[in-house]
Amino acid sequence: MRTILTSLLLLGAGSLCAQTTGGISAENLGQLRRSYNNEASTRALQNAIASTDINTLARSAHARLGVDAEVSHRVPSKGITNQKSSGRCWLFTGLNVLRAQAMKNHDLPMLELSQNYNFFYDQLEKANLFLQGIIDRVDLPLDDRMVDWLFMNPLSDGGQFTGLADNVSKYGVVPREAMPETYSSENTSRLRQLLSTKLRRDGMELRRMAAGGAKAKALDERKQQMLADVYRMLALTLGEPPTEFTWKRKDSKGNTVDCRKYTPQEFYAEYFGNDLKGNYVMLMNDPSRPYYKVYEIDYDRHTYDGDNWRYINLPVDEIKAAAIASIKDSTAMYFSCDVGKQMDRTNGTLDLDNYDYEALMGVSLDMDKRDRILSHASASTHAMTLVGVDLDANGKPASWLIENSWGPGANDGHLLATDNWMDEYMFRLVVERKYLPEATLKLLEQKPQMLPAWDFMFINEE
Repeated sequence: MRTILTSLLLLGAGSLCAQTTGGISAENLGQLRRSYNNEASTRALQNAIASTDINTLARSAHARLGVDAEVSHRVPSKGITNQKSSGRCWLFTGLNVLRAQAMKNHDLPMLELSQNYNFFYDQLEKANLFLQGIIDRVDLPLDDRMVDWLFMNPLSDGGQFTGLADNVSKYGVVPREAMPETYSSENTSRLRQLLSTKLRRDGMELRRMAAGGAKAKALDERKQQMLADVYRMLALTLGEPPTEFTWKRKDSKGNTVDCRKYTPQEFYAEYFGNDLKGNYVMLMNDPSRPYYKVYEIDYDRHTYDGDNWRYINLPVDEIKAAAIASIKDSTAMYFSCDVGKQMDRTNGTLDLDNYDYEALMGVSLDMDKRDRILSHASASTHAMTLVGVDLDANGKPASWLIENSWGPGANDGHLLATDNWMDEYMFRLVVERKYLPEATLKLLEQKPQMLPAWDFMFINEE
């Protein structure tokens, strides 16, 4: 007994030492207080920061200059979309790429596709992906890394291009008027919360059924009942997707040239027809990993029978060369970046010189892209449509024009990014195969390096 008590006391003493060693002592605190030079200029700065938004004070004189959003090469596009309070940027971006192609190829005055239609099926497919993932792992403990990850991430409204490709290839598309937005499609947080709760509840039930001896057939039958509940929740909040619709086609002069009934799949085949699963390649600029390698993220997909996110990691200059070739051929691209870094919403610019936080705070904040990635200081957070580039006399890019999905604003809803900003905060570009050199396409013959679902580069774009 004495030995046990002695051990506990020693453990407690060791724990106490662990808590005090490395902590902030009174002496340390005194040093910190003395390091803060509370002279008149510092007090004036403190007063300003205490009552003003930091970005207002850090905004540089450079950012206040007028912005020239004209670019030397631009993909023809019309209209601007608005994802409202939702994380569906990946969906808006992908459909914006498609609608730009359709307007150009079919002489359409305007076209917006229904994001709500594809979002409905995205949420239904993600629910099935989660439930089947739980069924596949019912024999694993609850604290297994993958099982835990599934319950942590049952469903989201974010996503990426391969999820869009699977969705559109399976369900087609419809014009916006065939399935308009609803409050819940434009404000997704409450629906996402309810669906996540429902799926977590159902996931636990499936595990209890399996522990009680239920076989695969019984689990699958129960899953179908659970998906019926999900379908009901989606239909109540988003509306039920049309299986066919009538669409009146007009030319660029506003003249009606056709009026016909379509299924969503027929509509996609006639006006778009792109093989999104085979004709496009995702490129990534991730200096934390070797270049010229193909990577795949396990279970990072939107449908159970779909494709994981797979990409080629390339130096940024090679990605930009593909982007320039695509823009010169009037073809918009799916593009994603860390949009919140150095973004000036007032003039719609992404520029490394927009804000000078170091001068304001008097501290160093600089990190290179590799360190930002590895320390979680930067990641791809938003998808948009890359539609323009401004090339200088030597053919080098000076700035890039990006179609956003935040509604009207500066530059008619577009962002203008400097080329230096793209180097630091551009992550992904999805480009048609024809704009890539043979040497790059040959890299796709590699067996991809599989990364876990919780890899630090994984993030659902919002």
